[in-house]
This record gives sequence, C-alpha cells and structure tokens, in this order.
Amino acid sequence: MNLEERIKFLEFAYAGALVDSLLRFSREGILEKVTEQRRKEQLLFGAQKAKNFGVSSPEEAFTKISELFNCSTWEIKEDNKGFLAEANSCKLAAMARKVGAGSPCKIYCLDPIEGMLKGLKRDYQIEVEETLWQGKKCKVKVS
Repeated sequence: MNLEERIKFLEFAYAGALVDSLLRFSREGILEKVTEQRRKEQLLFGAQKAKNFGVSSPEEAFTKISELFNCSTWEIKEDNKGFLAEANSCKLAAMARKVGAGSPCKIYCLDPIEGMLKGLKRDYQIEVEETLWQGKKCKVKVS
C-alpha cells in the first residue's frame, strides 16, 4: 500500500469511526445532548484548536479542515460584509445517511469551525443558511 492509499484508508476509517459514534448517540437518544455539550467545549477550546490546525484567518477555519480531513471541499466566496463558505458534498453526511445515523453537521463540522472562528478573537457572526443534511449544499455566511 503506497502513501496515498494509506491516507485515503485512514480518512475513510476516521469518518467511519465518527459515523459509528453518531449511530450510537442517535440510537440512545442522546445525540442532541452530546452535540450541545461538545459545542460548549468547541467554543471554549476554539483558540487552541485554531492554533493547532494553523488557522489564522476565518476562511482558513473552513479550508484547513478541508485539507486535513478531506471530507468536504469548502469554497469561499468573498462579499462586502465577509464571505460565504459553500460545500457541495460531504463524505461524513453521506456515510451517516447510509447507516441511518443522525446528522453529523453540527457535532463534527459546524461547531468546531465556529469554535475556531470565535477563537480568532474577533466577534464573527456565523449564519448557517443550509446544510447538506437538509438541503443541496452547505452554506455558511461569516461576517
């Protein structure tokens, strides 16, 4: 197995482990509670996570995650008030849907990104306009 094959295997295994936890949280009826607890942790430790991932701008909270985990590819569209981040596909959401798990959007993607944005020491406003779980794409407005 070459390095590229190993990386793809590890990405798939990691996504699989996250989906397995989602499935178990969903079956036990605790996904919402765990998501809220983890959100508080993400907001508390967002600055450290941003530092660990090398995130120094709000756009990088999206793009560095894309590069590191290769789960979705965020495209950044600048506007006069900030930017819109969009993703047209997500491996994690597709896998979760296939096994009947709950939505991975907040617990494993949007909340960690929000935590890093808040950790950048600026009061960014984040508005989730759409997710792939409920719509055709993920759209997050940051201003």
